[in-house]
Amino acid sequence: MQTRLCSIGGALLNDRLSTLSTTANVWVFGYGSLIWRPDFPFAQRKRARIDGWSRRFWQGSHDHRGTADAPGRVVTLVATPDAYCDGVAYLVDDAVFEHLDHREKNGYERNDVDLRFARDRARGVVYIAHRSNHAFLGEAPIERIALQIQNSRGPSGSNREYLYELAAALRNLDADDPHVFELESHVRALEADGHQPAA
Repeated sequence: MQTRLCSIGGALLNDRLSTLSTTANVWVFGYGSLIWRPDFPFAQRKRARIDGWSRRFWQGSHDHRGTADAPGRVVTLVATPDAYCDGVAYLVDDAVFEHLDHREKNGYERNDVDLRFARDRARGVVYIAHRSNHAFLGEAPIERIALQIQNSRGPSGSNREYLYELAAALRNLDADDPHVFELESHVRALEADGHQPAA
């Protein structure tokens, strides 16, 4: 699906709905802060999995966990054959997308996706920050990503908090994500070594 972006007040916003988000009730898949900080109404919440994607701290955050001059790092999805990503799906009314579009405005686009639940499947929508978006930072050595996360802070709080909350939420789901847990280990090691965190 192609998503057109437009500039409104200097911010990039979704200007095209996925084919699913025009219906009365839609499943939205959360794999980052949507897991542990859903700030929108929903009718149902279920553990879910999507195939062919990996969660990576490759997206820059200029608006939530960093600044324009010193962006933090947050997760996006990267297409990966034979991989999967565990998260949470929320059944929401289509009116919720106005709020979600604003929350995910820094480079994320809506994409249709197949969701797997414990006993059934459904179509849903997921926000992905693709490689072509303006805030994409991409791959880097894990030590460099950890240091950037340790040093970054934005209007929504420290980048470190985002990582720790995500790691805790994944453990609560009994979801394994080596990339997230390795980063968490590196950042905690920086703290233990006395590295000064972001204020």
